[in-house]
Amino acid sequence: MKAPESLLLSDLLLRRVRCEEGLDRGQGCIAWMHPPVHRLLGWATRPSQFGQQRWVWRLNQLRGLTTQEAFVRGEGAGTDNETLERLPTLLLAPVMDAGGEVIGTIADCSVRLSDGAIIDYLVSRSDPRVPGSSRWRLDPRRITDQQPGRVTTALQGLDDLPLVRASVREELMRRSRRWRDQFDDRTGNLRDQVQEFGQRAGSRLEGWLEDDDGWDGPDAPAREPPPARDVWDEWEEDDPRDRPDPRDRPDPWL
Repeated sequence: MKAPESLLLSDLLLRRVRCEEGLDRGQGCIAWMHPPVHRLLGWATRPSQFGQQRWVWRLNQLRGLTTQEAFVRGEGAGTDNETLERLPTLLLAPVMDAGGEVIGTIADCSVRLSDGAIIDYLVSRSDPRVPGSSRWRLDPRRITDQQPGRVTTALQGLDDLPLVRASVREELMRRSRRWRDQFDDRTGNLRDQVQEFGQRAGSRLEGWLEDDDGWDGPDAPAREPPPARDVWDEWEEDDPRDRPDPRDRPDPWL
């Protein structure tokens, strides 16, 4: 299988190296870097879990990858573990912010396989060996200084970097912040609507009071007296119940 254009260093170190002779040279154990120019020069493998022998491979020896193996061309350089510990690398180096505080650890990097250039570093807030921990993308141009075992940046915190992979805890925190912001926005919109409704109601009430003709203030216009009632309107017909019953009158013939 042909090698891709770029690859995570951790994916390269997980694969076992197989040479042209078909021999298994072991799994990757350490990266060989040149930190001043942010370049990966090669990597080392460990053929046995108990022996001290190590094999160092240049990056340009890589010819192909499968899901479990990396195929190389040519012979590797034999060395021991003590020599490998002196190889320069930025892996597991603490990342410092602008104030000199440690904000994370370099856990991985993305490498362009054609020339070994490091495209970006992946920073972990906690121990990078913990499975499922979060990763932030750090552009090498944002590194202001690097020394053995330390990387200095002008960042204010990890939130200044894009998040590549979120852990369960980080995802819950992000969702909580997003829900809180949405709730604040909706509360603010509801508050604005209530204020607007109150202003409209007040304006309508003021207009109704100004247009009311029944106001009896001191400046109110004089009302015209009601028309006089006609004299015939004052006559009222007698109630028939008040009239005497004819049967109660005395008989004139008696």
